[in-house]
Amino acid sequence: MFSLEGKAVVVTGGGRGIGRGIARACAAAGANVVITGRTPGPLDETAAELAGLGAQHLIVPGDIMAPSGIDAIVAKAQARFGAIDGWVNNAGSAHPDDVGPMLDIDEGQWDRVVDLNLKWTFFAMQAAARAMAARGGSIVNLSSRSGSQPCPPTAHYGAAKAGVDSLTATAAVEWGHLGIRVNAIAPGVVLTENSKTMADPGRRRRQVETVPLQRLGVVDDVGPLAVYLLSDESAWVSGTVIPVNGGSRIPIGLLTYLHHKNKDVAV
Repeated sequence: MFSLEGKAVVVTGGGRGIGRGIARACAAAGANVVITGRTPGPLDETAAELAGLGAQHLIVPGDIMAPSGIDAIVAKAQARFGAIDGWVNNAGSAHPDDVGPMLDIDEGQWDRVVDLNLKWTFFAMQAAARAMAARGGSIVNLSSRSGSQPCPPTAHYGAAKAGVDSLTATAAVEWGHLGIRVNAIAPGVVLTENSKTMADPGRRRRQVETVPLQRLGVVDDVGPLAVYLLSDESAWVSGTVIPVNGGSRIPIGLLTYLHHKNKDVAV
């Protein structure tokens, strides 16, 4: 079940966090894995893990925020493995310098966050679909619960992820006749090496209290779902956005906002 044996899968942002976890899960399922990212060191660390699992793999350092970077990923993946069967658009984030209240976000902050999380996700999807057009394949986008819930103080990130959800649905319709399936995963709070805000015990406790399973996510909670969506077992699944959040349906963005507004108010 859920085998990726013989399939070539590209994972953008594969050097760290959720991307590394997805790459590792794909390798364990038998995939040939192409990992991309801007920083060579973390990619090398991921590659070492993939090698330990016995997986064929390829590192393509570079920046997906340029057509030349995306073209290089496609060309090198096809040259090494002959075709691209799966593509995971994991690269995306909001730098701390670009986070702030909606009244304060400037054009530069907006462009940096929306370009990375929406614009270049679209062009990576497009490149993947062109590479898959002759034989079909599966594209998995990493969205976020922020795309469907209030997202202070990163409204632009939430807006970008809402756009990813819309692109996922539209691409599934436009590319379905080509045998290309397009789905998205929308994680809740997932602990990674970059989860610095979760170092605050109070914030971490508030987050956990909203999750019925009473814990935050880890990267290995996301990888298996990506493997399923990339595998032939999900052959009739397309256009979906699947939440991975421990059962939480409470808009934590609202709770966070209220905490910041009320923390200095005497009760």
